[in-house]
Amino acid sequence: MSRVLVVDDDATVREVVVSYLRAAGHEVREATDGPGALDAVRTEPADLVVLDVMMPGLDGLEVCRRLRATSDVPIVLLTALGSEQDRVVGLEIGADDYVTKPFSPRELVLRVDSILRRSSAGLDTGTPSVLTDGDLVVDRARRLVTRDGRETSLTSREFDLLAFLVSRPGIAFSRDDLLQQVWGWSFGDQSTVTVHVRRLREKVEPDPTNPVRLLTVWGVGYRWEAADDHPTTFRSPASSSAQRRGDPG
Repeated sequence: MSRVLVVDDDATVREVVVSYLRAAGHEVREATDGPGALDAVRTEPADLVVLDVMMPGLDGLEVCRRLRATSDVPIVLLTALGSEQDRVVGLEIGADDYVTKPFSPRELVLRVDSILRRSSAGLDTGTPSVLTDGDLVVDRARRLVTRDGRETSLTSREFDLLAFLVSRPGIAFSRDDLLQQVWGWSFGDQSTVTVHVRRLREKVEPDPTNPVRLLTVWGVGYRWEAADDHPTTFRSPASSSAQRRGDPG
C-alpha cells in the first residue's frame, strides 16, 4: 500500500481526491496548507505528494521547491493555471507531473498509479540492472545515478527517462513515444517531455548548453548518444558484459 499525501486548501477537492485514492488502495493523509504539507513529509515520509498550486500563504510551487531541496518524493501538481508556461514552471522546479483543474479524479488516480508503479517496479529481464556510459552509472535496482562516483539527485520521472534512454542508445524517440513509454500516457502535453529533457541535461551533460549525450534529433525528438571514448556497458550483479550500440551519424 502506497502512502499518498494530499495537499489542498479546498475541503471539497481534498475530500474527492482522498476518497478516490483510498478506493484505489492507497493509504492517504491530508494537509490543508503549505506549512502543514512540509510538516507532514518531515514527520512521516510519503511515497507521493498530490499538491495544489494555488494556496494562500505558502503556495504549492514554493512547497515543491522546498521539498525538492531535501527529497526526491514524486510530486503531482493540481493547477488551475491554464497556460503552457504556467505548467512548465511547475515541471522546471521539480514536479513529476501535473493535472489541470477542473480534472477527472479517475485521471488523477491513473497518473498517481503510473508514477508509483514505475517508482516501485521490479526490473524487467530484458534490461540489466546497472547501465554505465562513461562517467555516468544508472543503477536501476537502487534507482541511483552517479557521475564520476558522485550521486546525482533526480526526480522519479527524470530517473525513468534517463534509464529508458541510456538503455537504448542510438535510437531516436519522438516526444509522443516518450510520453507513451516513460510516462505511460496515450496522450498528453509534449512540453512535459521537453522540460524533463532540459532538466536532465543540466544534471548529466558536461555542458548543458552544448549537449553531447542527450541529443535533439530535429523533426523527430531525442536520442541518447553513447560516449565515444567510454562505450556503453551493461552489467548485472552476477556478471559483467560490454555492448556497444551507437548511431553512425
